[in-house]
Amino acid sequence: MPRSIVNPSVQTIAATTLTLLLGYSANPVVALPSNHHQNFTVAQAPQLTDTLIVPGERVGPVTRKTTRKDLARIFGASRLVDKNIYGPEGIGIFPATQVNLNRGRSFSIVWTDKTRTKPLDVRDLGSAWKTREGIGVGTSWNELRNKLGDFKVLGLGWDYGGTILLESSKLSRYQGKLVLRVDAAANAGEKYPNAYRAVSGDATFASSDRHWKPLGVKLTQVIVLLNPD
Repeated sequence: MPRSIVNPSVQTIAATTLTLLLGYSANPVVALPSNHHQNFTVAQAPQLTDTLIVPGERVGPVTRKTTRKDLARIFGASRLVDKNIYGPEGIGIFPATQVNLNRGRSFSIVWTDKTRTKPLDVRDLGSAWKTREGIGVGTSWNELRNKLGDFKVLGLGWDYGGTILLESSKLSRYQGKLVLRVDAAANAGEKYPNAYRAVSGDATFASSDRHWKPLGVKLTQVIVLLNPD
């Protein structure tokens, strides 16, 4: 995927920040995936009323100690799909289990190893999942600014694009426990090409940058880290 050419020091800062953010080394075994996920609707899914995200601790009933066997007991084996996911640029393959529920409650777990007994993180979260602050997939740019204050974000249009650097926000306590990624509206690049280019590429931009305003930016991905070590 094409990337903008920036000062090497900016690239170094961004990479270092992501390493700290994820609590991982630079080893591809722990790389973020590309910013794509799927939503599934399954009839007669189990009732799930606890859709609270507690960064670093739990996602509803899923905790640091949840196993695949636990998922089958809680949600039913027929709703589980085992798969492998790839890191950015196809680097690294990681075991995962997709849990297909309805009404925005679906999610996936990435495991620390093939035994699927220790969750690394929870991702592909539907819109029903929220933090105590009310942050979840679909949260608007204005809402994020209200809840996070001033923050910095990696430019759009590359594998780590749109990642919010939480250490620069009011929710810095979630650093290393929560990953939030935003993206512009689907046609923003065509409608506002100058503004889109101004906040794209592997560089860091302030949330106060005026070029974000017309792009229809919202939160598109939430990843909750449970056992990053």
